[in-house]
Amino acid sequence: MIGPSDDNLPMTFKQLEQSNAVLQIVGRGIAAGAAGGLAEIAWVTLYAAATGTDPAILTRGVTTAVGLSALFPDSTVAWGVTVHLGFAVTLGVALSFVWRALSSHRSDEAGPYPFMIAALAGVWTLNFFVVLPIISPAFIHLLPYPISLVSKMLFGLAAAETFRLMNVSVLNTRPVRGF
Repeated sequence: MIGPSDDNLPMTFKQLEQSNAVLQIVGRGIAAGAAGGLAEIAWVTLYAAATGTDPAILTRGVTTAVGLSALFPDSTVAWGVTVHLGFAVTLGVALSFVWRALSSHRSDEAGPYPFMIAALAGVWTLNFFVVLPIISPAFIHLLPYPISLVSKMLFGLAAAETFRLMNVSVLNTRPVRGF
């Protein structure tokens, strides 16, 4: 019998509630990742303009690092931006789930900013000192370390601001089982 207790609701209602929460988290992650990825593109473009370098070199580096330059030699810039934004959105979704899990267990006056800055500093460190030296050593020399680090910090700031603007309190709703 269906009563006022959540335990008495049919599973389909609970599943619908959980899938709605998951979709909200994913949606915020997509928006945060896109904002972060675009912030990085803007920063690198600004750096390239200030130094007289070609920003397409970095996009070609992305396609080379993931092995697409051999498949699409004439469109490496478009593929580089596409791959970069794909990675950015994926990272944004992952960070959205982690942020939701962390923020649902504690009250954080500072909001998502410290978390995002720390997470992106970790991502930058992992990328430039572990992953990229193995898969694409040339990529780590395309930008000076401080410029690439600022790029990741801007990603973190853009993602955190996106969470704030999208009303982070929604991420603090009841925990979804399994997440």
